[in-house]
Amino acid sequence: MSKLTLNIVLYQPEIPQNTGNIARTCAATGAHLHLIKPLGFSTRDKYLKRAGLDYWPLVSVTYHDDLSGFLDRHARERTYFLTKKANRIYDQIDFNGKVFLVFGKETAGIPGTILHDHRESCFRIPMISEARSLNVSNAAAIVVYEALRQTGFAGLNTDGKYPEQSK
Repeated sequence: MSKLTLNIVLYQPEIPQNTGNIARTCAATGAHLHLIKPLGFSTRDKYLKRAGLDYWPLVSVTYHDDLSGFLDRHARERTYFLTKKANRIYDQIDFNGKVFLVFGKETAGIPGTILHDHRESCFRIPMISEARSLNVSNAAAIVVYEALRQTGFAGLNTDGKYPEQSK
């Protein structure tokens, strides 16, 4: 199985509970969290902390001033955009090496100009036509665990034993 360095990127997240839930997923999987400003909440928000519970010390977070700066900084990296406006499905993503998964803000998604400029890197999660979208924290968890499944869950506890049980 290949080595995976997973990065979850949230473009202008608006709902603290969603970001907290995604932070908890990052903590549980070792993924790095990137937050692109402006944020719709304070990172000291009680709802953000409550959603992440005691996992915040396990989360590595990088803040970016804007999407174009983030894209310039990581231009040579594998960056994938998750959007309902894509034709390809997330299980077709090449999860090798350093991967960035970009999720849009809750009310508007990822800007159309970005999707157009990166259409070969856009992927979707299948759902019925009548559904507007999935919750962003659910979408992130789905794609993160697909990446981990494809790469053999390297670095994760898969034996069902916690450290205190292994003695």
